[in-house]
Amino acid sequence: MSKYILALDQGTTSSRAIIFDKKGKIVAKAQNEFNQIYPKPGWVEHDPMEILYSQLQAVSGVLKSGDFTCENIAAIGITNQRETTIVWDKETGKPIYNAIVWQCRRTAEMCEQIKRDGWEEYIKEKTGLVVDAYFSGSKIKWILDNVEGARDLANEGRLLFGTVETWLIYNLTGGKAHVTDYSNASRTMLFDVDKLEWDEKLCKELTVPMSMLPKLVESSEVYGTVANDIIGLEAIAGVPIAGAIGDQPAALFGQACFKSGQAKNTYGTGCFLLMNTGEKRVKSSCNLVSGVAWGLNGKVEYALEGSAFNAGSVIKWLRDELHMIDSARRCDELAESVDGANGAYFVPAFTGLGAPYWDMYARGCFVGLTRGVNRAHFARAVLESIAFQMTDLLEAMSKDAKISITDLRVDGGASVSNIMMQIQADLIRADVNRPKTVETTALGAAYLAGLAVGFWKNKEEIEANREVDRIFSPQMSIEDRDKLYRGWLKAVERSKNWAEY
Repeated sequence: MSKYILALDQGTTSSRAIIFDKKGKIVAKAQNEFNQIYPKPGWVEHDPMEILYSQLQAVSGVLKSGDFTCENIAAIGITNQRETTIVWDKETGKPIYNAIVWQCRRTAEMCEQIKRDGWEEYIKEKTGLVVDAYFSGSKIKWILDNVEGARDLANEGRLLFGTVETWLIYNLTGGKAHVTDYSNASRTMLFDVDKLEWDEKLCKELTVPMSMLPKLVESSEVYGTVANDIIGLEAIAGVPIAGAIGDQPAALFGQACFKSGQAKNTYGTGCFLLMNTGEKRVKSSCNLVSGVAWGLNGKVEYALEGSAFNAGSVIKWLRDELHMIDSARRCDELAESVDGANGAYFVPAFTGLGAPYWDMYARGCFVGLTRGVNRAHFARAVLESIAFQMTDLLEAMSKDAKISITDLRVDGGASVSNIMMQIQADLIRADVNRPKTVETTALGAAYLAGLAVGFWKNKEEIEANREVDRIFSPQMSIEDRDKLYRGWLKAVERSKNWAEY
């Protein structure tokens, strides 16, 4: 009987279940969306029970699609939206408040106070993070400070904290496993990424009792087995849950970026760029984030991470607000019809500039306009703007890590654009490598679970599975590339601090 791995991909808007075979190919998948809750401007929440039920429904659906049982599912791997914070009562198993989502900005002022209190450098040194409402630590404190009775329950040792993979594992094992892997712990602002342990000083500063925190585990090991009383999952009772990793490092693993200097970028609404830096944590001097990518076989590997706020969203803006195109493919067709943007540059700083600039007052701008610039040039400038932002991040990563990029492995919806991938290759002076399997996040979780139970022997076997759809190699001369990139840097300067004028 053929054996498979089941991956649970719990995202910000939906929960998915995907079954992979030995070659890393998709055999079956199911998906369920769930509600987004916006109690106040800038606040974002999810119902933890709805997250759980939507994920269980996806699993039940995918099992029924092919009569999969504990006889042919070898293990389960979980990947998840990171930073999203859930606190629950371990006696009742029920959350005491909605999940506070990674996007939520309610603790921004709390984070500013943390900076004023002088903790910024300590947090950067210990956790590899910048102080921001993005991360879990301030979210836990908010729940304890604002939910009636929460602080007393926490002090009594009754409350548990977890990011989404912790919550799912806890429920799937019937409350027997309260764990988090190193990659997710790295995003809490409470975790010492060098010592691989919770930082007692930070927990004390944020008034988070350490009794709430989950056990720290590797990304590939057996945490427990599926309980036998979960409705809809009876067929896989006893199957080991053997992999857990945050969504972005999961994609790094799914892309087989196992060597130092290898990087992946996900071209979605925004872009998430991660570079494997090996067994050495690189401390960024360029305002990037560093942390554990995964823990495997008694070792950890680290990654540098940077993100661009607006990528695929820029193409949607061109379609929905400016009505210059009617589809993403039309944007490609226009861009392909010209050799360049005719000296024009677009900076998509709609919500400020992220790494490496970190200018929240920057705003989008279009510069270099002449009478000869037409719609095709505008479309080309929009695609170039996405590739320029990734070039900025790769330049910063190479400087921090002192590693030259070997190749950029890409995924996400916008990576289907051949013209943009060619522009990217020209700008970074390295190959851009697009795989046939685009579900790299779920695949990464599946691989880690499979390694834990011997379904795959090693990384080499996994790497052999990866099939390339297309490789884009640099075609532009270095002189032309450097001139083009210098123009971009000038355009970025024009966008900075605009909201202050």
